[in-house]
Amino acid sequence: MFLSTVIMGLICFVALVFAYSRGKHIEGLMAAKDLTISILPLLIFAFIISGLIQVLIPAKTISGIIGEQSGAKGIFIGAIAGGLLPGGPYVSLPIIVGLSRAGASIPVLVAMLTGWSLIAVARLPMEFGMLGPKLALIRLASVIIFAPMAGFTAKLLVKIFNL
Repeated sequence: MFLSTVIMGLICFVALVFAYSRGKHIEGLMAAKDLTISILPLLIFAFIISGLIQVLIPAKTISGIIGEQSGAKGIFIGAIAGGLLPGGPYVSLPIIVGLSRAGASIPVLVAMLTGWSLIAVARLPMEFGMLGPKLALIRLASVIIFAPMAGFTAKLLVKIFNL
């Protein structure tokens, strides 16, 4: 986590210097402030949920359902749960981190992340309205297999590389 923070800080510094050279630094910092104000409540709630998952759901329960020994059942549960996760990365990623720290396996987490990004059931009402039901359902049917496939691929990679 420390390395990620340092890298993000460096990118931020370079972007700020670049914006300053164009006279856009104040405008950029004001946009950042507005974005922080709008997203901060989501982040706080997502972090609270993440922490509560770690302490309210016993690690033994998580291990049994989506842990190392859960096998194919855990991967399918992860894929479905990921597809049902609401919101963007500010909400979903902290929840997935909480599950990881509580004992979820890497293959399940990969299936969950893939389900969240590809299946995304929460997007369906918007897709139905804008794209029409035919395209929305074809999109869903086309991607639904990939979350479990990603989980099984991750399981194979974990085994090969002994992770």
